Amino acid sequence: MKTIDDLLDEVRVQIEPTSGPLDEARARLTLVRDSADSFPGALRTYRSGSLAVHTMNKPVTDGDGGLVLNRNYYPQLGPDGAGEAPGAVVDDLCAHLGTLIRKQYPNATIHKSKRGPEVHFGAPIEDQDPTVDLVVALNRKNGSGIWIPNLEDEDWDASDPEKHVGLLNSGSSSFRSIRRKTIRLAKAWNKQFVEPGMSSFQLSVWAWEFLEPGTGVAHGLHTLFDRAASRLEAGEGTSDPAGVSDDLKLLKDADVVATCLRKASNSIAEALDADNEDELRSAVSAVFSKYLDVPSASALKESARLLSTAKPVAAAALGVAVAATTTAGARAFGGTR
Repeated sequence: MKTIDDLLDEVRVQIEPTSGPLDEARARLTLVRDSADSFPGALRTYRSGSLAVHTMNKPVTDGDGGLVLNRNYYPQLGPDGAGEAPGAVVDDLCAHLGTLIRKQYPNATIHKSKRGPEVHFGAPIEDQDPTVDLVVALNRKNGSGIWIPNLEDEDWDASDPEKHVGLLNSGSSSFRSIRRKTIRLAKAWNKQFVEPGMSSFQLSVWAWEFLEPGTGVAHGLHTLFDRAASRLEAGEGTSDPAGVSDDLKLLKDADVVATCLRKASNSIAEALDADNEDELRSAVSAVFSKYLDVPSASALKESARLLSTAKPVAAAALGVAVAATTTAGARAFGGTR
């Protein structure tokens, strides 16, 4: 009989990024950071996001980093200066990066995200074309962390992405491995929905908060779902683990997200207590319907009963493939499976 870890491994194989796109994303992030180093007033660059904390899933979508500017070079910029908005300096950085990056990637285009330049390379590898997001930042005069742009509001927000990376990479090597596997599975679960209910960063923070050394992947996943659901059911928020930003924001209403987390928690609990493989596979596939398509035991029993009669039966009743697919597609967050 297979175990829950065996089935979670089946999911992990499907979400594991291949080395080509992953190495390319790292190389692209390095190129963008190196190019940003020559921008006037550059102080330092840093890595952040899934690449930096080793929780990237397939497909490899982007690399994240930042450029911290020298406050002496930009005395008017930001809340600790004269309050100058970030728009102009981001535009200058986009132009600077475009000239340098197109020497290596002629089809590259530079766009703007909420936080800074977003580089599109126009050079797919294995049908994946990872972008790079580079946040423009200023060191804060008072308190830890940095100021990062909010280009939607032409303002600045406090954050500490470098500390986030340090926290998510903390612990023993074995514990880091378990936590990363748990995060990647939780991210895969969340991405099955047409509109995910929370960010990947929020799931990562919950894993950092709730998981303890000695916990395996299956129990870690249950702990994450269970304790996150309990927090939302109690009407509580999730604080920035760096203690710099405001509380983390959900992408959907808290009661909707809590319901989905509780369903996932209950299904993993059922899988952990399953007495046979049919029960096990049914419970795990309820969480990972995109990755595990398992016929129910009741359908198999009905097929056997029909086969024992002399009456002709429909192909669909026997489980023979018909026009419609049996694979569950993406579903609405909070909807039925």
